[in-house]
Amino acid sequence: MKTDDLVSLLAKDVRPVPKHAVSLRLVLFAIIGPAAAFAILIPWLGIRPDLSEAVFGTTFWMKAGYTAALAIAGFALAERLARPGVRSRTGLILLGLAVLVIAGFAVAQLASTPAEDMDAALLGSTWNKCPWRIVVLAVPGLFALLFALKRFAPSSPWRAGAAAGLLAGGLAATVYGFHCQESAAPFVAIWYSLGIALSGLLGAILGSRLLRW
Repeated sequence: MKTDDLVSLLAKDVRPVPKHAVSLRLVLFAIIGPAAAFAILIPWLGIRPDLSEAVFGTTFWMKAGYTAALAIAGFALAERLARPGVRSRTGLILLGLAVLVIAGFAVAQLASTPAEDMDAALLGSTWNKCPWRIVVLAVPGLFALLFALKRFAPSSPWRAGAAAGLLAGGLAATVYGFHCQESAAPFVAIWYSLGIALSGLLGAILGSRLLRW
C-alpha cells in the first residue's frame, strides 16, 4: 500500500475535535476537586462557626479571591499545556498578578502592624498545619485532573502536572478557607501560597510519571 493511500485510509471518517473539548473536560474533572475537598473537610476539620458573619467581611473574600485566582491561573496553564508544544502566557500572567496583589496586601498590613503583633500576622496559630491540610484536600482533585490530562497529549508532562497541581491546590485552598479563621494577609501570602506550591510540586512529580506518552 502506498503512503498516500495509507494516510487517506487512516483519515477516513475522522471527525474534527470540538473546539472547546479540552476546556470542557478539564472543567468537568476540576469540579471533582472542590466536591471531594468539602467531603473531606466537613468531617475532618469542620466549617468555621462564624462563617455566616465572615462572608460579610473583606478578609474572607481576600483569601477566596487569591486562591481562586491561582486556580484560574492553573486552569489556563493546564488547558494550554494539554496540547503538544503549546505554552500559556495568559496563565503565567494571571499567576504573577495574583502573587503581586497578595504580596502588596501583605506588605501594606505588615507596615501598619505593631511589633508585638508581628508574629501573629506572620504565623497565626496554624502556620505549621495550613500548608499540609491544603495538600491533603488537593490530592483527590489532582488525581482527577491528571486522569483528564492523560487523555490528551501534553508534550511536557511535568509542566502539565504542575499546572494541574496549581489548579487543584487553588481550589483546595479556597475550600479550606471555609474552615480556616486566619485573616492576616501575610499569613495567607506565605502559608496558603506554600500549600498551593506544594500541590503544584506534587503535580509536577506525578505528572512526569503519569503523563508520559
